[in-house]
Amino acid sequence: MRLCSIASGSSGNCIYVGSDHTHLLIDTGISKKRIEEGLESLEIKGEELNGILLTHEHSDHIQGLGVFSRKYEIPVFATRGTIRGVREYKKLGEIPDGLFHEIDVDRKFTLGDLSVEAFAISHDANEPSGYRIEQGDHSVAVATDLGIYDEYTVAKLQNLDAVLLEANHDIHMLEVGSYPYYLKQRVLGNRGHLSNELSGRLLCDILHDNLKHVLLGHLSKENNYSELAYETVKMEVLLSDVPYKPGDFRMEVARRDMPSDIITV
Repeated sequence: MRLCSIASGSSGNCIYVGSDHTHLLIDTGISKKRIEEGLESLEIKGEELNGILLTHEHSDHIQGLGVFSRKYEIPVFATRGTIRGVREYKKLGEIPDGLFHEIDVDRKFTLGDLSVEAFAISHDANEPSGYRIEQGDHSVAVATDLGIYDEYTVAKLQNLDAVLLEANHDIHMLEVGSYPYYLKQRVLGNRGHLSNELSGRLLCDILHDNLKHVLLGHLSKENNYSELAYETVKMEVLLSDVPYKPGDFRMEVARRDMPSDIITV
């Protein structure tokens, strides 16, 4: 399996997960052109995609869906609440009803040679989800837009080979930054976004022998930067009592303006 962040950040998100025979996108929150360029860097054509998995209906996760889906007619998989939200987002234009496939959290389904499971997350959207994708003994997951995490979240992220994990903001930067009060409260709330510190603590809860690749994603442009996210998460691991240290796995920060390295598991 391969995992690659085509783009990840508060302005737009699009993640590729695939195998030799099955190709999936998680979210289409960037332009059709940028999605195509990202796929081209992976030597994949749009028409070769087997499905688009949507985490939720916010614009930074779906703004490219209308144009992209109309051109390539790729099946779209999402929870009922997310599909409802997408249909209500008129800026996308018309998307054929036949492309939408409703899925349930905690219920696995198969796309090609990949097993897909959506899991519930805490975010201010209709019915948001993260995704765990498996092929044989290997598994990867994408978990962003989490206001909080709990034992359920940790259970869904156990025994992974690779994970894209939200590290949205530095709490101090957010508190002294230019966001209005209501927006600061939204980001910091239980249905907002995961801070660098909480991202590091969640990582400590899911580290194990086979987790060798960690991508930090969905960074805020205004309230975070790559080096700070990386060092904060690294410090949380160093200060924890888990039997793993940063040298035991590779950690990278996904960028909003270019694809990440390709992770192969």
